[in-house]
Amino acid sequence: MKKALMLFTAVGSLVFVLIWQAFLAKSINFYITSVVVLVLSMLPLFAVFEAKSLTARDITLTATLIALAVVGRAAFYLIPQVKPIAAIVIASAVCLGSQRGYIIGAFSAFVSNFIFGQGIWTPFQMVALGTVGLLAGVVFKHIKVNRYTLSVVGFFLASFVYGIIVDMSTVLSVYGNNITLKGALSVYASGAVFNLVFGVSTAVFLFLFGMPFITKIERISTKYAIK
Repeated sequence: MKKALMLFTAVGSLVFVLIWQAFLAKSINFYITSVVVLVLSMLPLFAVFEAKSLTARDITLTATLIALAVVGRAAFYLIPQVKPIAAIVIASAVCLGSQRGYIIGAFSAFVSNFIFGQGIWTPFQMVALGTVGLLAGVVFKHIKVNRYTLSVVGFFLASFVYGIIVDMSTVLSVYGNNITLKGALSVYASGAVFNLVFGVSTAVFLFLFGMPFITKIERISTKYAIK
């Protein structure tokens, strides 16, 4: 019942926002609409996770991985874009699945922004890092996990998937209702170097520490029957 109520609320709120922006508002505010859509898109996954029968060990492991991702990002505070947060989310998703990967990614972005600063970009970062975890869980269900595949997939997810979603925040904040293809491309081009640095650093972290980290998580999961 609780799960169904959350899903109904998410869909109903989304429909209301779209109708309001399309027919009732004097002008379409794409930024507000996008943020609302992103926030609502997270609710179904949170609802499914909430509806599961979770033990204290499940919650503890998930919270610990979120804390490690937050600490990892904070530890490299002074080095722009060189952060192990995506690597930790990807390794967690490999062991615990795509849904848990999304939850860990989204909450890691949200909690770590209490250090780096909350703002209108936070929902974009939450969805972006959550999507990285979600896709990592899906991809590594079908391919072999080793340091090379981890590095390649991690580079792609951190550089392109994360970058595309987060840079959308900049596009909307800069251009608002006057978005043009040229303007959007200029924003993405200016952020390409930062996204590539983030992707390369994620690949390096995964290559060096990904497999040992995955081994530790799997050992804990097996010992305490956590899945």
